Amino acid sequence: MNPTSFKREDTRAGVTTLTLNRPDRLNALTFEVYAELRDTFATVGANTGVRAIILTGAGKGFCSGGDVEDIIGALFARDRAGLLEFTRMTCDLILAMRRCPRPIIGALNGTVAGAGAVIATACDVRIAAPSAKIAYLFTRVGLSGADMGASWLLPRIVGLAHATRLLMTGEFISPDEAHRIGLYDRVVQHGELIAEARELAERLAAGPRDALAVTKDALNREAAMDLETALQFEAEAQADLMLHPDFREAYDAFVAKRPPKFV
Repeated sequence: MNPTSFKREDTRAGVTTLTLNRPDRLNALTFEVYAELRDTFATVGANTGVRAIILTGAGKGFCSGGDVEDIIGALFARDRAGLLEFTRMTCDLILAMRRCPRPIIGALNGTVAGAGAVIATACDVRIAAPSAKIAYLFTRVGLSGADMGASWLLPRIVGLAHATRLLMTGEFISPDEAHRIGLYDRVVQHGELIAEARELAERLAAGPRDALAVTKDALNREAAMDLETALQFEAEAQADLMLHPDFREAYDAFVAKRPPKFV
């Protein structure tokens, strides 16, 4: 799939970089960007050449949320059915990101706000520049802070107390505070951001693809399981992976004292 509303770059190392590309609008989202992101994440996992994904933005911002002119204004002309069609599409984007079997690394190059903050939260890892302040702005415009899965995702990353404050106040917090509470995994200098994200993406891309996919699936699904069900799920999944050639390759590489070459 070749998107038209953002840039996509694929490398031989198996890393796909998606770059939101409306820098003059701090990469604000349009209906088209939402739909193409949803469709890209829904299909990219089936491409065996893609083993890790970087999501970043062009210019000074990662994503400032829905475009006030292109989306917000247009929503006032819709009835409830039309509004529900839009909100379901935004939620489908987050679902596609979480269902995507490949690791997604958010390289947050600047302002992360509103829907952009939820998209960043849906990434598996977040690496941020010092300018990447973040806010879940929804209550500040009269909407629920529980938007696009934010109230499911955020407490699982930062805990209920921090999530409650961030989703109810809609206030910006600094990258340093986001790192302190566990929302950002790392904060690095702007010039090092893409290199750091690419290094991690290439390391994951060289890893066992199916094992990483099962790990992400377990992190999603076990949140709704009791311990006994989770243990049964993990036992079944691990037994299946023990039959996978990657497991044998890891053992053979250990014995031969060489790096493994996974399928």
